[in-house]
Amino acid sequence: MRLVIARCQVDYVGRLTAHLAMARRLLLIKADGSVLVHSDGGSYKPLNWMSPPCWLAERDGDAVPEGAKAFWVVTNKAGEELRITIEDIEHDSSHELGVDPGLVKDGVEAHLQELLAEHVQTLGPGYTLIRREYMTAIGPVDLLCRDADGATVAVEIKRRGEIDGVEQLTRYLELLNRDPLLAPVGGVFAAQQIKPQARTLAEDRGIRCLTLDYDALRGTETNEFRLF
Repeated sequence: MRLVIARCQVDYVGRLTAHLAMARRLLLIKADGSVLVHSDGGSYKPLNWMSPPCWLAERDGDAVPEGAKAFWVVTNKAGEELRITIEDIEHDSSHELGVDPGLVKDGVEAHLQELLAEHVQTLGPGYTLIRREYMTAIGPVDLLCRDADGATVAVEIKRRGEIDGVEQLTRYLELLNRDPLLAPVGGVFAAQQIKPQARTLAEDRGIRCLTLDYDALRGTETNEFRLF
């Protein structure tokens, strides 16, 4: 991972455009190819980013805007660009983090994965399980399945479905769809509760959302009264 603290301006050019005026920021260039732009506020979320697969080109010579020290252009497979104009660099270092063991899921989330694998037709008639924890270069996909038509489907399982989970599944799908033996790969985002913003983002990306009933998967009845 490369860490750069720099005074920079950032412009995103593609289906949408976005502009960050000149300011001190942290630039992260990760081993998976992603590039993220962080400020000192705004919690853990980057101000702007480019997800892999993407390519970073550090321009020089006449390509560097006047008054700038460096000019980076990050391009994704759709041809969209993240243009970073660097006025000054305060820190630039690279670190080898090694293979991450991955996130250990809490009991309920892990149990949901196990139950859904056992009752895979909860995803739809004709679904079959290829395997649980299907390993990729950026982490394991919770379930890899085939639908009734034989198409490959990646399933990400959460207790609470939020935007981060949709982004995680999107990264898996981008990688899996580069494998000709699996592509085309569809996605299902499954959770006990799915936030409206996460559902909107998932559906916009062609990912199907599925609300899971934990008690039903466990084969138990609830005593709660239900209106519908």
